[in-house]
Amino acid sequence: MSNILSEKEVEQFITEGFIRIDNAFPPNVAEAVLGILWKDLPFERENPRTWTEPVIRLGMYTQQPFIDSVNTSILHAAFNQLIGTEKWIPCRNVGTFPVRFPAEKQPNDTGKHVDASFPGKDASDYFEWRVNIKSKGRALLMLVLYSDVTNADAPTIIYKGSHLDVAHLLQQEGDAGLSFIDLARSLDKLPGRQEVFATGKAGTVYLCHPFLVHSAQPHRGNTPKFMAQPPLLLRNELTITDSDTGYAPVEEAIRLALGLY
Repeated sequence: MSNILSEKEVEQFITEGFIRIDNAFPPNVAEAVLGILWKDLPFERENPRTWTEPVIRLGMYTQQPFIDSVNTSILHAAFNQLIGTEKWIPCRNVGTFPVRFPAEKQPNDTGKHVDASFPGKDASDYFEWRVNIKSKGRALLMLVLYSDVTNADAPTIIYKGSHLDVAHLLQQEGDAGLSFIDLARSLDKLPGRQEVFATGKAGTVYLCHPFLVHSAQPHRGNTPKFMAQPPLLLRNELTITDSDTGYAPVEEAIRLALGLY
């Protein structure tokens, strides 16, 4: 498939850290996913009085509708443009689902963070998973919407351009990088960034730089929010310097942050 992203969209990814792709997968795939998820939830789909928790986490799902949603020709073409052909690994699951409900309780997972990409000393402790300047293990963060998400439906908050700040934090940390929790604690020291809400119809996918800062927020609407946040995995580390073949946009963004672009 030929290029799906315009030059403007690629530049936005480099400078702002994300792009939005509408209709990345069809509505019938989204509905098939919801049908499976509702069967696994402890709540009744047609009875909001049963929605008593703000967040229920489900996963990991490897069934056909889930895999179909993140392996469309549109998304594969975008991956090739942002990462490079043959440099990423097709998704075989969509990670965990933090399904968000309009409950009276407040969620306890709304802090700013960057998703980690490789294990630390204790692989079972996600807080000790790590991120380094070459984004070992992760090519992209994806925000995959399986339900319609408005400003009221707990959309993920994206901090525009924050991936550039995170690259600065990681620059001096070498191959070891920083743990998820240490990086999260450092984010409050970063300059303020414009907030963008990840809204859209079911079938919308946000492709985000792996260093992009984001956060959850409470649900203020009426319709439960279904979104997955799978990583797109790398075959190898990113190349930041001394490339003989040029740099992909995901690498150019890091180079921009480090003054190499």
